[in-house]
Amino acid sequence: MRSVDALRARFDAPDTIGYGIEEELFLVDHERLDELPLAREVHERADGDPRFKLELMAAQLEIVTPPSPDVETAVEALRVARRDLATLAEPIGRLMSAGAHPIAPELSVLTDDPRYQHTLDDYGERARRQLVSGLHLHISLGGADRTLAVYNALRSHLPELAALAANAPFHAGRDTGLASIRPTIAVNLRRQGVPPPIPSWEWFAEALQWGRASDTVPDTRRWWFELRLHAQYGTLELRAPDAQASIADVHGVAAFAFGLIESLAARHDAGEPLPVHDSWRIDENRWSAMRDGVEGTLADLSTGERTPTRELLRSRLPSLHPETERLLEANGALRQRAAGLDGAAAYLVDAYNNAATSAPSSGRAK
Repeated sequence: MRSVDALRARFDAPDTIGYGIEEELFLVDHERLDELPLAREVHERADGDPRFKLELMAAQLEIVTPPSPDVETAVEALRVARRDLATLAEPIGRLMSAGAHPIAPELSVLTDDPRYQHTLDDYGERARRQLVSGLHLHISLGGADRTLAVYNALRSHLPELAALAANAPFHAGRDTGLASIRPTIAVNLRRQGVPPPIPSWEWFAEALQWGRASDTVPDTRRWWFELRLHAQYGTLELRAPDAQASIADVHGVAAFAFGLIESLAARHDAGEPLPVHDSWRIDENRWSAMRDGVEGTLADLSTGERTPTRELLRSRLPSLHPETERLLEANGALRQRAAGLDGAAAYLVDAYNNAATSAPSSGRAK
């Protein structure tokens, strides 16, 4: 059993804030831009490079950046990794990044791996529907109590972050009518969406132990909620954002998300009790974010008063990074719709490959 003291020590360990980014990508064929289940061949060409990993689906790869001292360094590491992975993939296929592949069929091939075979055994055909990609943001906050307080408060902001990052309006060759179809696909597996509040480290340790004892969650990596305490890394991991088309889009999402987390941590350090809201209320806003993205409204979780999503996001921080402002005006879902169903895949491939070799904007917030 992972003891309470061991858990606390893991999250107390970092003495400075650190940042990391994980990004899931689709491998597609050169001509039709359909899914290409040859990710293992690309991975083998990487020759053990720790930045590149296989994922659940055979047409999917993941980039993992090393811990970075600031957001700009983490984004630059991702840009370089995107470029390097595109070079490795070129003889086989091309890369695209979105919450869902716009034209691939609903059922896909899983990676041949014992870990993923367990998922297939558990979920059957539902596992084969999981050709979806997320942008996962890690931050170490250098204190167990601080991390737990921010976790509980950040749950309320998951709809805002998901709305900004919505990038999956098309799926299986059709317009879904949503800004992001990804949550409705992911929910076919367990432990998805808004996570429960965690009242104490004792509660969390007992939950992890029960998951192992019952064999329902034998591996902590199978806590797939949109926000989780990563017991292995000692980080807070945000998993709500869709994968982003370009490195500039990643920059916009990461700058806002990390800025919001830092703001919550500062409020906690100043002695302010951070609000913890019921999951069902957050879920109501999560639906609005999934449907409307940045063009909708979100409800105040205490009063119920609705505010335009763009206005609400602009109110969260004193100033926003220029790339965040750009996403507020036209995020991935809106730009895919502008390209149209017939042009969305080409837009996504171009956005990935054209931006992978150029440095992102380093403009400061305005």
